[in-house]
Amino acid sequence: MTVHPLSRALAAAVLGAAVAAPAWATPNHLHPAPEVAAVTQLDGVVVLGVAPIAASTFVTDPKLPRQPVPASDGADYLKTIPGFSTLRSGGTNGDPVLRGMFGSRIALLTNDGALSGACPSRMDNAMSYIAPETYDRLTVIKGPQTVLWGGGASAGTVRFEREIPYFDRPGVRAQGSVLAGSNDRNDQVLDLSAGTPRGYVRVAGNRSEADDYADGEGREVPSAWKKWNTDAAIGWTPDEDTVLELSADTGDARARYAGRGMDGARFRRDSLGLRFEKKHIGGVLDAVAANVYRNEVDHVMDNYSLRDPDPASSMPMAMASNVGDTSQGGRVAATWQKDRWEITAGVDGRQSEHRKRSAMGRGAYRGVAWSEDARFRTLGAFAESHWHLDEANHLMSGLRVDRATVEDLRATTGSMMPMPNPTAGQRRGETLPGGFVRYEHDMAGRFGWYAGIGHAERMPDYWELFSPTYGPQGAANAFAGVRPERTTQLDAGLQYRAGNLEAWASVYAGRIDDYILFDYMGGGMMGSSTRARNVDADIAGGELGVDWKPGHGLKLSGVLAYAWGETAQGPLPQMPPLEARLSAGGEHGDWSWGALLRIVDAQDRVSTRQGNVVGRDLGPSAGFAVFSLNSGYRFSEKLQLTAGIDNLFDRAYSEHLNLAGNSSFGYPAAAERIAEPGRTAWVKLNFAY
Repeated sequence: MTVHPLSRALAAAVLGAAVAAPAWATPNHLHPAPEVAAVTQLDGVVVLGVAPIAASTFVTDPKLPRQPVPASDGADYLKTIPGFSTLRSGGTNGDPVLRGMFGSRIALLTNDGALSGACPSRMDNAMSYIAPETYDRLTVIKGPQTVLWGGGASAGTVRFEREIPYFDRPGVRAQGSVLAGSNDRNDQVLDLSAGTPRGYVRVAGNRSEADDYADGEGREVPSAWKKWNTDAAIGWTPDEDTVLELSADTGDARARYAGRGMDGARFRRDSLGLRFEKKHIGGVLDAVAANVYRNEVDHVMDNYSLRDPDPASSMPMAMASNVGDTSQGGRVAATWQKDRWEITAGVDGRQSEHRKRSAMGRGAYRGVAWSEDARFRTLGAFAESHWHLDEANHLMSGLRVDRATVEDLRATTGSMMPMPNPTAGQRRGETLPGGFVRYEHDMAGRFGWYAGIGHAERMPDYWELFSPTYGPQGAANAFAGVRPERTTQLDAGLQYRAGNLEAWASVYAGRIDDYILFDYMGGGMMGSSTRARNVDADIAGGELGVDWKPGHGLKLSGVLAYAWGETAQGPLPQMPPLEARLSAGGEHGDWSWGALLRIVDAQDRVSTRQGNVVGRDLGPSAGFAVFSLNSGYRFSEKLQLTAGIDNLFDRAYSEHLNLAGNSSFGYPAAAERIAEPGRTAWVKLNFAY
C-alpha cells in the first residue's frame, strides 16, 4: 500500500487529538447485553459523529441535528458513523457504502422489514425512500456479526426503528423540526402520538425540498429534490410489555441527477406492516416477536420532467422508464433465558417481484403494459446465543441457513436491439449458510476487547443478475454465470475508559471468494456495456476514535477510518480513501457550539474501468479538507435552535466515490466527478411537547 504523507499526518492527528460528539441510546434488543444496558444518553446538540456502544454496534438518534446538514435520505445520515461513505450522484439519494462494500452486502431494514429499489442502475436505492427523522433509532452492526436480521449481510446490518409509544396514562406527545438553509432548502417534520395504557395512534410526516446547489467555484450543480412521506400506526398495548401494531406508510419524491442521463420523476412508496411483541414473559421463554410487511415502490425515470432532452446525447428524444418492485415477507423469533444463557431463534422469509415498462414520448409509458422480469424468494432459519461466562466475559455465536431462489422472466434482453433471452423461464436456487462466534471481555469496564469471526454467503441480487450487459466468459448471461459471494471475516476491537478520556478501535480482515465485480467495456449507442463476473478478493481496514474532555463543558474528538481491498488483478475498485474527522465542541449554560474538520486523503489505489452497477473508478482523486461550524441555544428541554455553516471556506472539492457529470448538463466528455456543495448555511428548530 502506498502511504501518503497526509495519511501519516492524519494518523498522528487522530492519536494526538481526539470520536465526534456521540449520541448514544440503549437499543431495544429483546435480550440486551449488560454492556449495552450500561450506555447513557449524552447531551450533544449537533451530531458530528457516532461512537460504538458495544462490539461492532453503533446507535444514534436520527431526529438530532447533524453536521454537515444531511439530505433527506438514509444514506446521508449513515455518513456520521465511522466506516460509512456514500457513492455520490448529486444532491440526494446517494448509495451507502460500508468499509468499501456496497449494495446488498449491507442489509437495510425499516421497522425490521426489507425495502428494495427498482431502478436497474440503483437511482432509487432503498435509502432514497427513507425519511430518517421519522424514526426513533438508527442501529448499525458492522461485519457478519449477527444472524438475526437476514442472510448475506457480509458488510453489516442497518436498522431504522420506531419505538412503541407506550402511555401509562392518557396523553398526547409531539415532536418535530423545521429547517431552512442555502439553496432554498426547507424541511418540516412532525411526529404526533396519542394514547392510553390500552393503545395508541401515531402519525408522522415530513417534507423536504431544495434547489440546485453551487459548488465551491460557484458553478451550479443539477441536484434539486422535493420529497414527502406520511406514516401512520395504531397499536394495542394490554400492558407495557405487549404490543400489536398495524402501520401504513406512503410517500413520493422527485430528484435531479447531475451524473445520470435521466432524472427521478417519481419515487412512490406504499407500505403496510403488522407486528406483535411480548417481552419479559417471566419464564424460560422470555420474549416473542413477529412481524409481516409489504413494501411496494413505483419509480419513474425520464429525461424531460426536470430537464430538456439533449439532442446530442444517446437519448435525443423524450423518453421514460417506469420500474417497480413489490417486496413482502415476515419474521418470527423467540428468546429463551436460563441461568447464564440467552438464545434467540426463529425463521424469516421474503419474496419480491420486479416489473418494468418504457416508451418514447412524454407520458407515453402510461399506456404500455407492465412486464415482470424477475422474481426472488428467500426462506431462512436462525439461532443466536449469548453465554454469560461471568460478569466480564461473554461468548456470542450464531448460525443461520437460507434457501434462495430466483426466476428469470425476461423474454428478451437488450433495449436497442432486443434478442431472445437464452435463460427465459429458468430458475436457479442456492443454499446459503452463515454464522459467527465472538468473544467479549469487559466491554462495560475500563478496558475491554472483543474478537470474532463470521461467515456470510450472499445470493447475487437483481442488479448483479439482470443489469449487466454480459455475464462471465462462457456464460449465456449474468443470470446463468454469476455465482454467490462467500465472505469470511475476522473482526476485533478494543475500548478504553478512564476519567475524561475514552478511546476505541475496531479492525477487520477478510476473504471474499467469488466477489461480484463489474467490468466497464467501452462505449456504444447507449453508453458503456458491462460484464459481471466473480473474482477472489482480500479486504482489511478499521476505524479508530478518541474522545477527550479537557475541561467542564468542552470536548475534543476525532475518528479515523480506512478500507483496503485487493484482487489478483490489482486494487479492488470503489474503495473510499483514508478519512479523518476532528471536532471540538462545548456547552455553557443554554449555549453550545461545535466545529468539525473533515480531512480526506488522496486515493490512487484504483482500477479504472472496474466498479459496480452504479459506477466505476474514474481514476485517482485528490485529497481535501473541509471545515464547518455550528452553534445552538436551548430555550428549554422541549425547544432548541441550532445553526451552522458547512464548508465555511467555500472549498471546491469532489468525493472519490462519485459519478461523472452528464453531458446533458454541459459536463465534458472526459469523466469529471460531480463537485460537492460550496458554503452552505442552515438553521434548524427542534421542538417537543
